[in-house]
Amino acid sequence: MAGIFMTDAPPPLIPARSWAIIDSTLREGEQFARGNFGTDDKVEIARALDAFGAEYIEVTTPMVSEQTRQDIRKLTGLGLRAKFLTHVRCHMEDVQRAVDTGVDGLDLLFGTSSFLREFSHGKSIAQIIDTAGEVIGWIKTHHPELEIRFSAEDTFRSEEADLMAVYSAVSELGVHRVGLADTVGVATPRQVYTLVREVRKVIHEGCGIEFHGHNDTGCAVSNAYEAIEAGATHIDTTILGIGERNGITPLGGLLARMFTFDPQGLIDKYNLELLPELDRMIARMVDLPVPWNNYLTGEFAYNHKAGMHLKAIYLNPGAYEAIPPGVFGVGRRIQAASKVTGKHAIAYKARELGLHYGEDALRRVTDHIKSLAEQDELDDAHLEQVLREWVSA
Repeated sequence: MAGIFMTDAPPPLIPARSWAIIDSTLREGEQFARGNFGTDDKVEIARALDAFGAEYIEVTTPMVSEQTRQDIRKLTGLGLRAKFLTHVRCHMEDVQRAVDTGVDGLDLLFGTSSFLREFSHGKSIAQIIDTAGEVIGWIKTHHPELEIRFSAEDTFRSEEADLMAVYSAVSELGVHRVGLADTVGVATPRQVYTLVREVRKVIHEGCGIEFHGHNDTGCAVSNAYEAIEAGATHIDTTILGIGERNGITPLGGLLARMFTFDPQGLIDKYNLELLPELDRMIARMVDLPVPWNNYLTGEFAYNHKAGMHLKAIYLNPGAYEAIPPGVFGVGRRIQAASKVTGKHAIAYKARELGLHYGEDALRRVTDHIKSLAEQDELDDAHLEQVLREWVSA
């Protein structure tokens, strides 16, 4: 009997059109230890995300400073296709200042866990609902053109009954989305899937569900995927995953995960080949290298070394690449000159140089290269020299 790991059937289709990206590099990313973006940086980031095709760009609350407020107005005046959202507390003062910045929507938040109710704002669930009603009612009366999201901060350490009461109430008030925030990164994929399904039962059909997941326990990408599979409509990301502490769902990680379910849909929706440029841009701005194992764009993301792998890659790259590198504007690296190489890789490398060996010579030159590589890895120039010397020897 075929098991789930023994099938050639394609993965289930999760259409790319069923979810949207809310990139928060200009909000959550500014909470990263080295995320101190100047006005020009913000403009560059916004333009790059817009060129990529991000549907939404979330920016810091204008309550931070007058300069931040001016920066938001500059961004919203750029004439970009992406919609701008600003992340604000569910306070009337914050909202009234935010609506004058030209944003397309307000991302309201209110802590619902016992931790935040006791140590942050001190309000009960009933008071949270009352305040939300006042603020949301004012927005809908005075600025009906704005999108509204209401997020329960620290969702996954909140009581489920409290959450359902809050989400049901704000849905009745007419918000466009409710937000589930794994604020401290403790949620498991199973918890995310289950909670999204439960929330869907208590909100209106047209109300979207947004997921914001921190990466403290390494689950941000898998949690975002489970949220989408359960019916979430919007996922928060940042470029390179930067954010408070260990950051949130990285844009590249989400794209890598979702590409395997609807590759053509993702290709049609976003300019995927711009991802390396986005990652390099943020790495430059925060003065850190792109991680060597970064999703899709890391230096060794498409590095192939073992002999068995190399043979298959030469014959059909899909044998060891689930995602074609060219789609994301990167290339592969064939590391043929190592101690774990094989004769097929050496033969292919030789043929690229116009060199040919008999079977016995191929075996011997392969053993020679493996022996040399035991001492140190050979670069391409050294490998070419050895192959040419072996032919003339």
